[in-house]
Amino acid sequence: MTVAPPEARAGSVARAAQVVGFRTGNEMAALSAKQIDFHLMGYYPITPSTEIAELLDEMKAAGEHEIMMVPADGEHGAAGICYGAATGGGRVFNATSSQGLLYSLEQLPVQSGTRFPMLLDLATRAISGPLDIRGDHSDVYYALNTGWLIFMARDPQAVYDMNLIALRVAERADVRLPAIVAFDGFFTSHQKRRVSSFEDGATVRNWLGPVPEMVTALDPRHPVTIGPYMNDPDLINNKYQLERAMSAAQAALPEVIAEYEALSGRRYDPVDLYRMDDAEVAVFLVNSAAETAKDAADRLRSEGIRAGVVSPNVLRPFPAEAIREALRGVRAVVLGERSPSYGAQGANLSHEVKSALKDDPDNRTLCLSRVYGLGGRDFYTEDAEAFFRLALQAAERGAVEVPFDYYGVEPGNPAMPRPRVGAPPLTREETTTGLLQVQPGPNGQLEVEAPPYWQLAAKPKRIMPGHGACPGCGVFPALDQFLRGIEGDVVVLYQTGCAMVTTTGYPYTSHRVSYVHNLFQNGAATLSGLVEMFHERVRRGELPAGEDITFVMVTGDGGMDIGMGAAVGAALRNHGMIILEYDNQGYMNTGSQLSYSTPLGHMTSTSHVGPAEQGKAFHHKDTPQIMAATNIPYVFTGIEGYPDDLMAKAAKAQWYAKHAGMAYGKVLISCPLNWKTEDQVGVETVQAAVDCCFFPLYEIERGVTHITYDPEPIGRRAALADWLKQMGKTKHLFKPGNEATLASVEAEVERRWQRLKAKDQNPLL
Repeated sequence: MTVAPPEARAGSVARAAQVVGFRTGNEMAALSAKQIDFHLMGYYPITPSTEIAELLDEMKAAGEHEIMMVPADGEHGAAGICYGAATGGGRVFNATSSQGLLYSLEQLPVQSGTRFPMLLDLATRAISGPLDIRGDHSDVYYALNTGWLIFMARDPQAVYDMNLIALRVAERADVRLPAIVAFDGFFTSHQKRRVSSFEDGATVRNWLGPVPEMVTALDPRHPVTIGPYMNDPDLINNKYQLERAMSAAQAALPEVIAEYEALSGRRYDPVDLYRMDDAEVAVFLVNSAAETAKDAADRLRSEGIRAGVVSPNVLRPFPAEAIREALRGVRAVVLGERSPSYGAQGANLSHEVKSALKDDPDNRTLCLSRVYGLGGRDFYTEDAEAFFRLALQAAERGAVEVPFDYYGVEPGNPAMPRPRVGAPPLTREETTTGLLQVQPGPNGQLEVEAPPYWQLAAKPKRIMPGHGACPGCGVFPALDQFLRGIEGDVVVLYQTGCAMVTTTGYPYTSHRVSYVHNLFQNGAATLSGLVEMFHERVRRGELPAGEDITFVMVTGDGGMDIGMGAAVGAALRNHGMIILEYDNQGYMNTGSQLSYSTPLGHMTSTSHVGPAEQGKAFHHKDTPQIMAATNIPYVFTGIEGYPDDLMAKAAKAQWYAKHAGMAYGKVLISCPLNWKTEDQVGVETVQAAVDCCFFPLYEIERGVTHITYDPEPIGRRAALADWLKQMGKTKHLFKPGNEATLASVEAEVERRWQRLKAKDQNPLL
């Protein structure tokens, strides 16, 4: 609905026409990015910010904008893409959360130190570990010392407005700094609220103005050196200039805020104050919790308690003077923060507020610091009221009894029975059947004597029933078959992904063996460290004689994109371990975004289908061939539909991990939810991928390739279309206009198959 612009205050310009809607914070972030018309967005999926890229990709497919969308191999890569683009003199955008910010953290000071503006939306989220995907502020606190401007958006409306204000400040000639706009994960990113936005994107672009002229790497007639090696005293001068840029941003804020108020009718002072004119007690809270606290302040005011709320809209530059002025007459304040600073007796902003008050010789405000809401724990009006009453008690006593504490901690009850977290541990005797015999053959390749699958059916499962996977998910049948081919004790490491999150909801677990989790990007390095510690402790006699463990890393959902560097590093070091990748052709655990294993033309939530876009724009990564190029002793592919083949390859992988080094395997598994198939047809769909040679079954043993299933001699070679037509995510490829894409996929599949056959026929290839 369109809202006619009301008359502005005397002396100001007329407000622009706006439309009213009902949107989430992520939707408002995407809308503002579209209207700003950034040149480029580098991104990588992570909950809860992923939706911003999804929405922008959907808009692009519909022809609503022309922003270049670059899917990175991880958040570190996304930050590099954005920095490189920023040195090219255009407007750049990114969005991330939690570990994504931390993974890109080393890039942030590089960008601020070389003074290239850009905008980063941060849907705040708890920092691992353990893994928690809900919202607190522990990620944005890591950015406080990076030299970036930091704006805080308390609701979806503020997300939209702050993106425009932040970019306007960031691009000023006397500032030239990158900016973060942080809003609460799920509380704001996914919460729908009544919002207003400018009817015409041109209003946004006109208010921002053209991209300011700056140093650029794209002017060959004026070559520049960006990011030189810098010695003392130059570096301290550089950092002093950055500090002056922060001061310039602080000085510019009132002007930019006033201009935006004139345009939109909405005002965002550096510090938001609620009923602070005569407040005796106050709470200091950031973002959505401050809005909750306003209701509590109203309730206490009805009791005659003069309560108020102080909430910063800007963290960098820190609005110290505004905070000093707001708290000058307050007797006591509770400084509530959704982030810890372990051992510091208060989180970061508590100390910054206290420092600001210390510089006011007339201030006598008592300060209580409380950490609350970690891991997305809800903060209700009653909690805010409890904060106010803490402040009231301190004011009445004239002293602070407990300066710092955590709020909302629930102590355990030793009298309560411990929850049943799993089945009894497996014994080595239970997992060692003696039915799988692996011996080196005369040609140097391993020979496996494997019984029929039914004979291993009695072998106890290492992953119990009771996980939370979607109906029809192929991960666990495939893992079960693979692990049946492994004899003896096993330790598993799972990278973040569907297989991890559906089996380890605290305090329960589906695993009957020792399990370790680490994030996408570092699983292989982590397991390699555990492998070497095992061997070192055996060497020193610290573990029982004869201890024998097989170490398996389970990865998938894009883990071999962001984790490729660590995997290649572990492969080059050739640790005695197995990497098993389940390939579901996307980042399914975060909502079916494209991964580098997604085939060309396939539809995902970041490769939409529309008038301007027809699915993923580049071919899938051939991970087995990449891993084979590291010269590890064994590489294989497999599927659930050939259990005897998969178990035999598992037995080989175990032998090589114990005697020669690393083994890597890739198993194609179905994902009915995101492939858009019926739950019960997973095996048939995957079989079709094998029969059309999209996913050939083979092994590379000590550099020699051997195809283990060839559909051609037995008359089962199928057309690629037979597989693609089984999935809803590829139906569009058969519509008019997509002939070239389909032909390109067919040609690439055939090229890879013919190369594989050539390698099978020539052991030197």
